[in-house]
Amino acid sequence: MIVTLSQIREAHTRIQPHIHHTPIMHSQQVNKLLGCELFFKAENLQKVGAFKARGGCNAVFSMDAAALQKGVLTHSSGNHGAALAWAAALKGANCTVVMPENAPLVKKQAVRGYGAKVIECVASMAAREAAVAAEIQASGSTMVHPYDNETIIAGQGTAALEALGQLDQLPDIIMTPVGGGGLLSGTAIAAHALAAEVGKTIAVIGAEPQGASDAWQGFTSGQRVEQQTPATIADGLRSTLGVRNFEIIREQVNDIVLASEQGIVDAMRLVWTRLKIIIEPSAAVCVAAVMENPQLFAGKRVAIILSGGNVDLDALPW
Repeated sequence: MIVTLSQIREAHTRIQPHIHHTPIMHSQQVNKLLGCELFFKAENLQKVGAFKARGGCNAVFSMDAAALQKGVLTHSSGNHGAALAWAAALKGANCTVVMPENAPLVKKQAVRGYGAKVIECVASMAAREAAVAAEIQASGSTMVHPYDNETIIAGQGTAALEALGQLDQLPDIIMTPVGGGGLLSGTAIAAHALAAEVGKTIAVIGAEPQGASDAWQGFTSGQRVEQQTPATIADGLRSTLGVRNFEIIREQVNDIVLASEQGIVDAMRLVWTRLKIIIEPSAAVCVAAVMENPQLFAGKRVAIILSGGNVDLDALPW
């Protein structure tokens, strides 16, 4: 096992002074509408507006002073970049974020707002990695991968650790969206280990857009998809599944379910109107998967991690 429950617990102790202990929310109207009992871990209310604050904080606060002095570097469509910039600022370290040119403006502004330098590139993983390699050569900064990194996975796993501790009994299912796989990996490790401690089981399910389905393809075929051309409104889920993440997900995740683009928009609107909170499209993917696959969730207790709330209010999808 690459990451353990004890590492996730250590990460939680490390980052707890700096993050929000986000609430669990629920809606009787939504439960009735969807035919199951849903518990939403509101990471849209987290620092930097997303669960990524957990992994970014754990990664930065795990580094020694010599590494931090050289600065930190990453590539990101937005939320991880903001999280790393925020965490680096807490430590007084420089941060550089390579971002695809089509990343939402609100996310670029957030990264800059936390004091990071932004380098824009063509919207492809190859372009991101090339820009990162050039910056490492120029500055010697320490690369903090957005998901294929043990301290990131452990940090993201703290969202599930918290969520399951906030519920009076374990749910039947815990769900997260999947892009690069940091959140789903950490959730799977935490959920299965916590359930085993009390002699129970829990199903871990990932949700992914149909237009960026590399995780589903790899999970189904057993072969990691290394390149894809994503076409989805869920900008936070356009990444390709990481190597470590793929191995953990193959071993620990019970299923990955796809959601349509219209389903994502409908789910986003449902959460806005019924729960009265703002979530971004990536956070709506799990709800969309429940809406579009009712037979999988009927009558079940389902915990969903709402991954983030950073949305461009000038470009809403309705």
